[in-house]
Amino acid sequence: MTDDRIENDTYYQELGLRCGLEIHQQLLTEKKLFCRCKAVLHRDTPSAVILRHMRPTLSELGEYDGTALMEFKTKKNVIYQLYNDTVCTYEMDDTPPFRLNYQALDIALEVALLLNFSIVDEIHISRKQYLDGSIPTGFQRTGIVGVEGWIPYKDRKIRLIQLGLEEDACREISDVGHQIVFKTDRLSIPLVEVVTHPDIQTPTEAGEVASLIGRLLRSTGKVRRGLGSVRQDINVSIKGSTRIELKGISKLQYIPKAVAYEAQRQKALLDIRDELRLRGITEKTFQSEQKDVTSLLKHTRCKRFKEILKNKGKIYGIILHGFGGIFDIQTHAGKTFSDEIAGRVRVIACLDVMPNIVSNTSFQEFGLLAKEIRSLETLFDVKSTDTLVLVWGSEDDVKTAVKEIKIRAGEATSGVPSETRQVFPDGTNDFERILPGPNRMYPDTDTPPTPISEKSLETIKKRMPEPLWECEKRLDALGLPKSLVLSLSISKNLQLFDRITRTLEIHPLLVAVTLEDTLKSLKRKGKNIQVLSEETLYLVFKMLSEKEFSKEALPIILAFLADNPSKTVADAVAELRITPLSIEDLHGVVDEVVATCSKPETTDCTFNGIMGQVMKTARNRIDGKIVSDIVQTKWERLNL
Repeated sequence: MTDDRIENDTYYQELGLRCGLEIHQQLLTEKKLFCRCKAVLHRDTPSAVILRHMRPTLSELGEYDGTALMEFKTKKNVIYQLYNDTVCTYEMDDTPPFRLNYQALDIALEVALLLNFSIVDEIHISRKQYLDGSIPTGFQRTGIVGVEGWIPYKDRKIRLIQLGLEEDACREISDVGHQIVFKTDRLSIPLVEVVTHPDIQTPTEAGEVASLIGRLLRSTGKVRRGLGSVRQDINVSIKGSTRIELKGISKLQYIPKAVAYEAQRQKALLDIRDELRLRGITEKTFQSEQKDVTSLLKHTRCKRFKEILKNKGKIYGIILHGFGGIFDIQTHAGKTFSDEIAGRVRVIACLDVMPNIVSNTSFQEFGLLAKEIRSLETLFDVKSTDTLVLVWGSEDDVKTAVKEIKIRAGEATSGVPSETRQVFPDGTNDFERILPGPNRMYPDTDTPPTPISEKSLETIKKRMPEPLWECEKRLDALGLPKSLVLSLSISKNLQLFDRITRTLEIHPLLVAVTLEDTLKSLKRKGKNIQVLSEETLYLVFKMLSEKEFSKEALPIILAFLADNPSKTVADAVAELRITPLSIEDLHGVVDEVVATCSKPETTDCTFNGIMGQVMKTARNRIDGKIVSDIVQTKWERLNL
């Protein structure tokens, strides 16, 4: 399995790849969603910390959620870092929610309309279970704003299931052993969740559709920017498999590879299932046996085991009958089935120092002596068709680990278990948790319904931006290069660009380059471009259109105004002595320089030499192309 397959659309279509997206985008609001705390992030020392534990409870139907039971097995200490200005008793589940943040609701409605959703009559808040500790209440408050929308993509539409308005979770700071630490500043910041139907058929399409939705959200100018403000979850399945959720992908460039590797992983797991069935191993016939082998290895020279024994830990073995060679089968990009087992052990048994398991094909490499290996094989009566796995750590953790190894091996006989998986920057993934059950949502009795009036929708429609795809088509028709079309269509400078190009005689390309590239270049150089108001920028272009200076002077004038916010555009032109140079005066300057060529010992009479001399006077005062043309003509005459 190599990266070449990522762009091989036919391969994934033959696998029956189906992919849907869940785009989570924070909204640019002053306050949080269900309280009046500030929606800001912290980097300083927390005001306080608290410790909590998550415990499963029975549902109204008298059942435990599988994810809740899995999280309970981890026996985690959950530490919350608190900040006085961003957290109140609501976030800590000691106070019912305040009224819904209407600023957030208005933004969510605008996004829903742009995505062609049908808007609901009332927002009904529900509780969605979150049992990993990232929300202290154990659930996230969320409400559906719109249903059944669509966006255009290539020659078809991507159908959208729903748009939700919900509160964000905590930021994870660390997760080591049985302790996980969360920062609560992000908790309850409003976000929208855009959920697509599984209409995406290839990894490349997944990246492009995610980019399209993300760009549309940014085009409103009302969403947060920066790392962590947007996260993509991806639901992936292939023919014969089940849905796997790839969780929390923070960068768009990770998506195609992540989808490709997950499709390959599922194909490998289905192949493993088929191989086990050929061996006569099914969920009913699967057999395993576990034993404490600590005493057998008490004199081992294996460094890892010596350390465990020194700390009074335990070493257990579990034999998986008929699994010979299965652990070494590659699943995706350097990962094997052994990594599938190790990932489950890492999360649920909290044995997070890797490697945390070793199978008999790697015993010698791991540091076990031949006699120790023989003793283990004899104890378990290992056949060539079997796999023996060792796991080590504290006694409680090892017992949990052995149970999970057995569970995960048993699941291999059925194919692909439903999981939520964590994606790494290289596109590979690992186990995060069991996929939540279908009954994780239930009504929130603390929050009354919020009606959506036609009057509110009409007000929002009047201020909505142009649909992204129509804006891009319009900018493309102006002859702008693709990079500028993509940049400008979601830029805060778009309205100013439209105003300038519609009222002034200036080429759209020059306006776009100045607003999107020149200003960014000045910012990188340390210039405070924030002081350049839209009106100031408009006046700069107005004076340019009136021939008060040449386009070459734009960067210099803008830099001056950024450094001198109290100065006007006219002040900049005057103090920089950027007075226009007429064509007649330019001819005079060129003639003076050419005339000195009668004394070649004092003048460089090459084209570049003459051009350099002329530009000392003409720079920033007249179009450089005009200067070049006139110098070229006179230089050619000089050399006839």
